[in-house]
Amino acid sequence: MDNRSILILYGTETGNAKDASEKIGRVARRHRFSARVVAMDAFFVPTLIDEPLVIFVCSTTGNGVEPANMTSLWTALLRAELPSDLFEDMDFAVLGLGDSSYQRFNWAAKRFQRRLLSLGGHELCERGEADDQHARGSDGVIDPWISMLFEKISERYPIPPGLDILPDTGLYAPLLKITPCNSGEMADTSNSSNQVAPWMLRTMSLIQNTRMTEPNWYQDVRHLILRADEDIRYQPGDVAILYPENSPEDVDTLLKRLGWEDEADKPIQISPNSEDRSLPLGYPGLDNPTTLRSLITKHADINSVPRKSFVELLSYFTKDQNETDKLREFCTDEGLDDLFDYTTRVRRTILEVLLEFRSAVVPKEYVADLFPELRPRQFSIASSSSVHPRDIHLCVAIVNYRTKLRIPRKGICTSWLARLETGTILNVGLKEGTMHLPREDTKPIILVGPGTGVAPMRAMVQERVAKGAMENTLYFGCRSTTADHHFHEEWEAYQRQNALIYRVAASRDQAS
Repeated sequence: MDNRSILILYGTETGNAKDASEKIGRVARRHRFSARVVAMDAFFVPTLIDEPLVIFVCSTTGNGVEPANMTSLWTALLRAELPSDLFEDMDFAVLGLGDSSYQRFNWAAKRFQRRLLSLGGHELCERGEADDQHARGSDGVIDPWISMLFEKISERYPIPPGLDILPDTGLYAPLLKITPCNSGEMADTSNSSNQVAPWMLRTMSLIQNTRMTEPNWYQDVRHLILRADEDIRYQPGDVAILYPENSPEDVDTLLKRLGWEDEADKPIQISPNSEDRSLPLGYPGLDNPTTLRSLITKHADINSVPRKSFVELLSYFTKDQNETDKLREFCTDEGLDDLFDYTTRVRRTILEVLLEFRSAVVPKEYVADLFPELRPRQFSIASSSSVHPRDIHLCVAIVNYRTKLRIPRKGICTSWLARLETGTILNVGLKEGTMHLPREDTKPIILVGPGTGVAPMRAMVQERVAKGAMENTLYFGCRSTTADHHFHEEWEAYQRQNALIYRVAASRDQAS
């Protein structure tokens, strides 16, 4: 392999597999490889046959389900007509990320490995199975597996004469190159040229955002209606994908803390810092000038619980030695329990860590390295396209809670939804859900949907009644019929039409 190229493909739901892939990429570059780290759904599948060395990193979600951004590649590899020697010239390795408390632990990685072997691929080393239940967390498996992987790679692909493995200096080059932009139309949208998703994005307008629960009730539940310019088709049980934004207050706090406020609104263009790197999905490309404020608002997950990789990187930017020592201590085997207590146990956020380690001075080029990507959120659709052909209805509980430190918290996406005004234009994805109606409309159905879990049940009842299927039973659970009895007028109307047998269990009403 003359050009010493390595491709690292990841399938992730929460970003952990991407984090591990970036770590593999950094080690590969130290071993004098040109390393590309790419999301599985952003890779052009037909060219996979031309790749000599590929590392697949895939998480398993729930009980054996592959992440959404792995589906397109996995489906392509499952085609029955593929020859058994398709990947005879490919060396590969598979790293799985999972949780052994689930019966189908690392199921996605196991199936992926078996399929690659059946297509003729040559496996470099045994499959890695990172486990959230490990005493050191996933890193307890990932770190030694990466060491083993590169021992095998070095045997098969020795470093060229005259070169050595680069030292692990810790601080690596940033992903982004940021260039001032004097002119150009600001066009940073979540469906920019760099946006790739396993679902189609549609432009929709928010025409309703009303509270469903009583004003004095402790929980705010919203009924939102999104409208397209033309008819759309989706099935009962399908899911809407929304792209949230950070609050202006949190963004202002971060920009001020990092000393970026004077540059926050100046036009910039961003590009990868090297030819073998690519922009994170959704980041605006060169043809879409943006600003630091827009990047932080739309793309940086500043309120997530920091991973170990964040703490490691931050330690290279602190000017106070005590802060540097503390951050690096967190990253040792002995300090992992303290790191868990400091971050995960109390749900401390990235923004809060930055506010506590105040000596850290972070170059803006590291924005994509330091902050995870702000992930889209999924909501069950609460309407039938047979009844509402241009609309998508959502039933969403606005998340508010207190951490173990009694610090108030708001859900990133639901608090964003709560402050949206009617007329707001949104990019919305549609995804097939896991619940489906029976094919025969003559079959009676029984539905159980407590709280906002009634959303897909509403879609199913609407669809069935529109088709004349009248044998429908719904059991709905809430706390009080006078406070959080979602869509009760609609259920009662269906009941009067003999289209629905409706039963409600209100826990607090019964207790009284």
